Amino acid sequence: MQHSELKNLKIAVVGAGYGGAAAAKALSLLGAQVDVYEQAHRIREVGAGIGLRPATMNRFRQWGVFEAIAKVSSPSEYFEILTATGEPIMKEAWPADGAQRHTHLIHRGDFIEALLGVLPEGMVHLGHRLEGVRDLGERSVLTFAGGKTVEADLVVGADGIKSVVRQQLFSDKGPVFSGEHAYRAVISVDDAHGMVTDDNLRMYIGRGTKVYLLPLRHRGQVSFDITALCPDGAWNPEVTRDDVLATVEGFDERLIAITRGLDMAGVNVRAVYDIDPVETWHSDSVVLVGDAAHSMLHHQGQGANSAIEDAGALADALREASSVREALARYQAVRKPETDKLQAISRQGWSAEEIEDVFPGQKPADAAPKE
Repeated sequence: MQHSELKNLKIAVVGAGYGGAAAAKALSLLGAQVDVYEQAHRIREVGAGIGLRPATMNRFRQWGVFEAIAKVSSPSEYFEILTATGEPIMKEAWPADGAQRHTHLIHRGDFIEALLGVLPEGMVHLGHRLEGVRDLGERSVLTFAGGKTVEADLVVGADGIKSVVRQQLFSDKGPVFSGEHAYRAVISVDDAHGMVTDDNLRMYIGRGTKVYLLPLRHRGQVSFDITALCPDGAWNPEVTRDDVLATVEGFDERLIAITRGLDMAGVNVRAVYDIDPVETWHSDSVVLVGDAAHSMLHHQGQGANSAIEDAGALADALREASSVREALARYQAVRKPETDKLQAISRQGWSAEEIEDVFPGQKPADAAPKE
């Protein structure tokens, strides 16, 4: 699209998470008028550690925000997969992208704060909970709690796994329970029992359980994540310390000690969900990005990276196409095959025997994670 057309484009981004903040940055660099509407009344530090792949960091370099991200992250050279007791299974360097060869390990809260910190003042509007979206063809209207309405030439639905935009316009299917729980905490390096000596991600695999150690040494901390098979699909299940300890039975004694020492009040406990692939991500004036389009299980560590890539691809398509409509079709054609593949790979987590242990009498096809 011509610069003059992009400059006159009014864009409303719903959601200020990874995808929304990245989309806002990428689209604002085109010269468009961008506003972000976030339902939370304040942005606060939540979640645990994630890894930003080399391709993602190159997007940040392209957008001029590489240093802002790099200064609150630790560069990692490789990832390693080990047995529950620490025997090596595989060790690989991160897939390089040009000269960028490091994955940057970062706390989710620091990441969101850094992204929002590079947006122009006044672009993000907090306390806006979306209730409805009306697609009028070449424009759309958003309605928020309290009755406020916003009209835009392009609506970017970056409102997560429970996306209102997706469910009202593109798919009424709800999130899908994976058959897993995730127990996540951020602990001091001093409480990691000597298991963190560098900046590289390690995953320990046992029967029905995976334990991730993701160093955040720039913070003097470690993101500690236990993912375990469990049939309780409540979004925020109630578990005890003994429940969590039972998932790491047979693991390295140091991992058991870390688990035993967790402050349960600081452990984020949640059932793990994704969504089935969405056939269509866009209309003529509305488009989905990030988890709203393709929420996936975290086994491949690709959720945040995919959201950033979505934002970059959407901006590229708007720059290269002759109209918004053409751009949205081009964006989906580029991104959907890749995210469909990642969603499928992320669901390949457990053997039929392990699933049978947790879901007695069910065939693997009946119980998630899906084979």
